[in-house]
Amino acid sequence: MRRRFFVNEVRNGKAQIEGDEARHLTRVLRVEAGQRYEISDNRDVYLAEIETARKESVVFRTLEKLPPPEPSARVELYAALIKFDRFEWIVEKATELGVSEIVPVEATRSDRGLEKAAAKRVERWRRIALEASQQSRRTLLPEITEPVPLAQALARAGTYRYVLDETPGAVPLMRALPAVRTVQDTVNILTGPEGGWTDDEHGAFAAAGWIPVSMGPLILRAETAVIAALAVISQAWLLR
Repeated sequence: MRRRFFVNEVRNGKAQIEGDEARHLTRVLRVEAGQRYEISDNRDVYLAEIETARKESVVFRTLEKLPPPEPSARVELYAALIKFDRFEWIVEKATELGVSEIVPVEATRSDRGLEKAAAKRVERWRRIALEASQQSRRTLLPEITEPVPLAQALARAGTYRYVLDETPGAVPLMRALPAVRTVQDTVNILTGPEGGWTDDEHGAFAAAGWIPVSMGPLILRAETAVIAALAVISQAWLLR
């Protein structure tokens, strides 16, 4: 299976990768003129051939536009901020699982100072998402936003809106998913911090109409719960 790379644009049948990414292609992957890969301009995917491969610049010539993938629901992840090494893992794995947007959320029990430091990390998270998108052969990059307060996240619209909740009695996520699912749906999933949700936050979920759901009787780490939930949602829409 061919590797896939993202480019800024395709113009007149040509595309170019420069800088650090070009150096990675030429020094690490050792790409050469004449080799064929797939490229995406974050809209369409093309079969392309390398025209020139230099240390600072790799130029592709498109050969044909490839068929689009089968559409799926739009999944938006609202993830409470946790320690950055674990949050980076969330970004990588959520990208591989096909999320359309990742929104870092400031929760009451997020570690102090994370929301301020997070704004400086967004570009790094986008870089991680780019690499994960190329590895998983996505057509589109996920959008990663600046951190937002919980109230702002709760105001976002969605066909279905679920919040992971460790409180006993929450409905299992698989059972909460609708019996009839379409690719026009938007699924919002909100995941908590390491310390869990406060009583006030539980009240806010109810007031905003978000549905509490459970991942089972075991208490999962924040990052584990994210990936488990996204895997369930991904499979549910594939099997619609």
